[in-house]
Amino acid sequence: MNKHLCLIFALLACAQASAQAQTGPEPGFDVKRPEIAQFINEVAERDGFSRHELRALLRQAQPQQKILDLMNRPAEKISPWWEYRERFLTNERITLGVQFWADHKDSLERIAASYQVPPEYLVAIIGVETFYGRQTGRFRVLDALATLAFDYPQRGSYFRAELEQFLLLTRENKLDPVATTGSYAGAMGVPQFMPSAYRRYAVDVDTDKKRDLWNDWDDIFASVANYLKEYGWVAGGPVLAEVHLDPDPTFQIEPHNLELTDTIDGLATRGVRVAGDLPGNTPVVLISAEQHDGPTYRVGFKNFYVITRYNNSARYAMAVYDLAQVIAQDVHGAQK
Repeated sequence: MNKHLCLIFALLACAQASAQAQTGPEPGFDVKRPEIAQFINEVAERDGFSRHELRALLRQAQPQQKILDLMNRPAEKISPWWEYRERFLTNERITLGVQFWADHKDSLERIAASYQVPPEYLVAIIGVETFYGRQTGRFRVLDALATLAFDYPQRGSYFRAELEQFLLLTRENKLDPVATTGSYAGAMGVPQFMPSAYRRYAVDVDTDKKRDLWNDWDDIFASVANYLKEYGWVAGGPVLAEVHLDPDPTFQIEPHNLELTDTIDGLATRGVRVAGDLPGNTPVVLISAEQHDGPTYRVGFKNFYVITRYNNSARYAMAVYDLAQVIAQDVHGAQK
């Protein structure tokens, strides 16, 4: 082979190597960054981790621009209610929810009765979160939490705390911190618990000393029910109600408020009439529920507020409520 051909092959080999390098994994985090070094020192001191092991693990975490992009455009904050609702109240999701209830009927209804949380809300939350366990997330939780902990300053302190909780969880539950996958925000399993929620609210029903939120349906149902109960779910209490407006009402909406800062009587004085016959001093929050043809409104009660503790969004809680009602209606209709 002449020198000219050798040179060509050498250049091609270099180009191929360069292309492979460019398509390979992104470089991991620089553990010498001051905020990362500080995190390592604090976690090592608080929780008894080896600094060497923490450095080695965080070097394997890869920053993900896609995660940052998704955090800045969550559907529940940028979509109007009618559009958000259409995403979750599909025929497929309803049909699969009815079938999911039938498939897990004994376990689901036993646990719902034990925690005094209606089964349709357990089904609806799982249906909204992960399509009944079909979509539990493909991001490595380590990548998601490290990216948000160190490259998302808006909520960096929150995600640093969740990263620490994740490390503790993997140690306690013997999870592989590099292989565990979840959502772009680091939520895990069928119910999509953040690490702190997993450690605090997950339940081991069969006492096998493992709280498995990926495969054990008893643990999954009980954990969601326990989460709602711990946040104050009122057994038999209302969730949402429709409203009617008087001519020329005088109310104002606080778009980001989810607290129960009003009452049924208080709204009535401003021209907002709540459907039903609940006492006038019942605490409520007025919610905007935008439709194709203009604004409409609903009111949420204590149990609505509890659902927003799962996801801090009125649209999310409305989607859970509406999906729960439709699924329950179909299930009970089929049983008659």
